[in-house]
Amino acid sequence: MQTKKLFSMIASGALAFSLAACGSSTSTATSTATSANSTASSASSAIDSTKDNEPATSTDASEMKVAMITDYGDITDQSFNQTTYEAAKAWCSANGVEFTYKKPASDADADREASTEAAIEEGYNVIVMPGFAFGNVITAESEIYPDVKFIALDVADVTLPDNAYSAVYQEELAGYMAGYAAVKLGFKKLGYLGGMAVPSVVRYGSGFVQGADAAAAELELSDVEINYVYGGAFSGNAGVTARMDTWYTAGTEVVFAAGGSIYTSACEAAAKVNGKVIGVDVDQSSIIDGDYGAGMTVTSAMKGLAATVDTMLSEIKAGNWDKYAGQVENLGIVSDNPEENYVQIPMTTQFADTFTVDDYKDLVKKMNSGEIKVDATSDTDFIPETTNVKVNNEGSMG
Repeated sequence: MQTKKLFSMIASGALAFSLAACGSSTSTATSTATSANSTASSASSAIDSTKDNEPATSTDASEMKVAMITDYGDITDQSFNQTTYEAAKAWCSANGVEFTYKKPASDADADREASTEAAIEEGYNVIVMPGFAFGNVITAESEIYPDVKFIALDVADVTLPDNAYSAVYQEELAGYMAGYAAVKLGFKKLGYLGGMAVPSVVRYGSGFVQGADAAAAELELSDVEINYVYGGAFSGNAGVTARMDTWYTAGTEVVFAAGGSIYTSACEAAAKVNGKVIGVDVDQSSIIDGDYGAGMTVTSAMKGLAATVDTMLSEIKAGNWDKYAGQVENLGIVSDNPEENYVQIPMTTQFADTFTVDDYKDLVKKMNSGEIKVDATSDTDFIPETTNVKVNNEGSMG
């Protein structure tokens, strides 16, 4: 499905909100409620003009009750789940809507279904589901509960009924930006630490390799190297930290850690040798630099999780659900302005003379025009062919 421009005018503000939310406790969500509300109020002006202009009946906030169900992680992962949770909570607080979240007892579909059904039985009629793992659950539950609206993030390759919607993201583009920036900024010994080899994580890694290779080709470098591994989990652990220790002590300068809170293993190892890290999903610089050392975060590969949640809840309240009913949208670059896109790197990136803000804007412009094309394959064993970069594929630890 062709990407709409629905969120493009609000992505920058909502992304900024998500970055603040990600690095804080749940109290941050409440304190940013006013900002989230003002962001949501602009959504109607950003609706794609190609949509049918049907009369909309707004939904009384008292009729909405929003529940989020976590996936593999939890609401303190300082990444995917936490950002989604705090975006939903802040929107509900700002709009006087009741909100809760449920954490399934395990990673099994049966437990995700049980948590979903528990929320529905308690009267929650808008269910937010972040993560590819909800693919089976959303298709099953949306059929059972046609009067409940389901919003999924990162659920692809599904056929949805009219009471469900999913947003997926072109992570390969954000990964490309991060890899390109890293090499342009002078790093030659890179690492990619993915969580589990699921499509979004594969796309992040694939794009990272392609971006690094393109930058190396432009600079006519032949000595850029990338260690590449999947940790087999969405959280840090002793085994992954040990692998990262091996990388950093052998000369790896910066690691792109993509997969929930698995970044903690990369950061623990990097801190021992003054190494660097690239964050994921949101701008993780405040979190990583605050917990592990100032200046550790080179950049982050981001996607508009908070923008999607904020906008979809606002659209439900405005009575505009029919514009999204049954859709799976693939969100990526819609503008030459980096901050209006669903995938980007932050302006907190450690820009330098070798890669400036203007260089970044030029890169985005070329990606938006199609001059730069990035392979979006998400097969779990896919690693792009390279011309100037050596990739050491270490497979999966899980």
